[in-house]
Amino acid sequence: MKKLVPITLIVILILGLAWLLNSAQHDLLNKQSSAKRGGDFSLQSVNGPVSLSDFRGKVVLLYFGYTSCPDICPTNLALMASAFGNMTPEQLNRVQGIFISVDPKRDTVKRLDEYTNFFHKKIMGITGSEAEIAELASRYGVSYRFVEQKSDMLYVVDHSSETYVIDTQGEWVDTLPHATQSEEIVKRILPYISKD
Repeated sequence: MKKLVPITLIVILILGLAWLLNSAQHDLLNKQSSAKRGGDFSLQSVNGPVSLSDFRGKVVLLYFGYTSCPDICPTNLALMASAFGNMTPEQLNRVQGIFISVDPKRDTVKRLDEYTNFFHKKIMGITGSEAEIAELASRYGVSYRFVEQKSDMLYVVDHSSETYVIDTQGEWVDTLPHATQSEEIVKRILPYISKD
């Protein structure tokens, strides 16, 4: 019986140490992943370089897509534009839509400017090199892949379709699923506009 007590204590100590190590590793991984999550960037617009930090003080709706997208991108951009149309001038002055192209081969900054302005003047189109887009997409958890087609389009881009809400301090604070209705978009972003 006396021999069982030390063995039990040793087992408890080992389990306790294992739990502490696992907890410390979990905290470290959380800190590392949150440090890489989202963040500032600098890409090209028709008017030159644009950084997320240029919009401090505004709530940014960030969306990744491409101008040749047949339905997903137009749906989300139209809903974003509708949400902007349902805001007061004061509220509208505190928001910015950004459309980042994941198809820099076809989407020139001029094409992006024409495309986004079709939806709303508060939506800006930007892009960069393939490496820049890939790095930024990974930070926001955006997935995309090029799929060859036997058609005039040559290829399409399968991509995730969430819209990322960035608060007035440049922090990613919310994610809107595909086809979030305009009323819900306004409801989700107004608390961040009224915080300041």
